[in-house]
Amino acid sequence: MQQKKRPAVDHLIAPEQGMTRNGQPLSYNRAPAPDLAPWIARLYVTKVSAPADYTLSCGLFNDTAVVRVQLAGSWTAETATGREAFGKAALFFGPQTRRMPVTVAGSFISVGVALRPGACTALQGPRVGDFLNRLVLSNVVAIPSETILGYLHPDGTPEDWLQALENNFRHRAEHMNGALPDPVTAHFENLAFTNPSITVGEAANLCGVERRKLERVANRDFGMSPKKVLRCARALDVASHLRGVADPDEADEIMLRYYDESHLIHEFTELFGMSPRQFVRTPQPLLTLALESRQARRLEALNRTEPGQSRPWE
Repeated sequence: MQQKKRPAVDHLIAPEQGMTRNGQPLSYNRAPAPDLAPWIARLYVTKVSAPADYTLSCGLFNDTAVVRVQLAGSWTAETATGREAFGKAALFFGPQTRRMPVTVAGSFISVGVALRPGACTALQGPRVGDFLNRLVLSNVVAIPSETILGYLHPDGTPEDWLQALENNFRHRAEHMNGALPDPVTAHFENLAFTNPSITVGEAANLCGVERRKLERVANRDFGMSPKKVLRCARALDVASHLRGVADPDEADEIMLRYYDESHLIHEFTELFGMSPRQFVRTPQPLLTLALESRQARRLEALNRTEPGQSRPWE
């Protein structure tokens, strides 16, 4: 079942943050400041040069909500409510339950904060279940887009931008007296990283709650059922392996989470809109960047790497 073919690369783009050993694009992404770790999963900056007349067709698949500040590029996305087009803007992306087709024309810059499940609930933000496979201007759910854009000075460094966004979240957390996500949510998030092949009943037992409570908590904080959370986590780990941004020591374990090859192909195709073989053969720069950031977060959450440590695929 393990896919060994080298994943395809888009040679017309040039990520400022460089490439992995097998030629996949990298972003600047890191863990949040320790005091923000209960609410923020990951922060990233992606700066990519491309010909002015070039349109990149790709996709995104994030299983948590993400605040994305698009500083450059002309973007479109196929969402649950139709096609959205935008330029320079601060956007709230709800969790995705399948690959979201995205295009961007020309060079682009994207700065973002991936939220941990339960962060929106704890900080009295949007109900993530209302925004599955959707995106909206930040005006709709929090702070006006223009205000967030004002935090990011055009001449700032990537780290300057990330610290500015962290400060905004820090103020919100302080305003809410440091209200924390449900510990059941945090435990289930860790289980999805550790072994997404477990059953919902097993997960509930490990979380120390009845299955019905886990169902309620997951729908509230992940925006989807626990079964769907585990299914997405399993497929995202496979996608990361296929794109070469996962720990190679986990390759066999990740691929063997499916009953057989037909099970893998069916579920992967349903979630990503293409077979694993097509996924490897098709350049996926935007999606690869999102997968790499998620895997870096996952390995740190499981204490397999330390923040700032070199990752296995670099």
